[in-house]
Amino acid sequence: MRNFTGTDPDDQESSRANRTWWDLDARNYHEEHTNYLQGFYWCPEMLHEKDIRLLGDVRTSHVLEIGCGSAPCSRWLADDGVGFITAFDISANMLQFGREPKIPLVQADAVHMPYASNIFDVAFSAFGAIPFVADTAALMREVARVLKPGGRFVFSVTHPMRWIFPDDPGPEGLTVYTSYFDRSPYVERDNATGKITYVEHHRTLGDRIRELRQAGFILNDLIEPEWPEHLTEEWGQWSPLRGKLFPGTAIFVAELAR
Repeated sequence: MRNFTGTDPDDQESSRANRTWWDLDARNYHEEHTNYLQGFYWCPEMLHEKDIRLLGDVRTSHVLEIGCGSAPCSRWLADDGVGFITAFDISANMLQFGREPKIPLVQADAVHMPYASNIFDVAFSAFGAIPFVADTAALMREVARVLKPGGRFVFSVTHPMRWIFPDDPGPEGLTVYTSYFDRSPYVERDNATGKITYVEHHRTLGDRIRELRQAGFILNDLIEPEWPEHLTEEWGQWSPLRGKLFPGTAIFVAELAR
């Protein structure tokens, strides 16, 4: 999955590259993942919030979605009866696919959230901004800042174990090719200019837990969804073949200490 030599991109480089990437890919992403974007799915294993309720009862809660893309999760929560919800993403083009009057959407960077402190009861991210930020420890502190004491934080990311395998849904994607402990990021560059065009950052499960704890969170659960028997669709590196052998998603359920 890695293709990078040199100095690791910092937050500014990562933000610049990923903003451009998602602006350019927004239409293609929505055309390819129509079913996934029709509700609040936590992961390619199609685990839906209505079936697991990781956010709890949010009917009277102030909720923030981090790295919302076109905000299908926020739209579903709005229809389901959330108290108040707002969402943000770094990509203006992704946000354009989610515009509607009942959900305030903001273009912003996850490491500099444009919100006051201690105002949200719940924050969440479903495969959103977290993997695209270089300093995720700082991001966790920023989430803690905007949450009220006791607030809930739930986020899903690609399972860190996946980083040791090639990004391939078939048999070639079952052979380990790098170390789990190699935290160098995955970076794509323009062949002509060498300019960074896409960045994803790797953290181990232990890294994520330590970042949460250092920001003042208590980890209540770590969910590794199993691949459903009925799901035959492939999506990028996700496939029935790989999904039945090792996890593709990690979902962290935490709350801010009171």
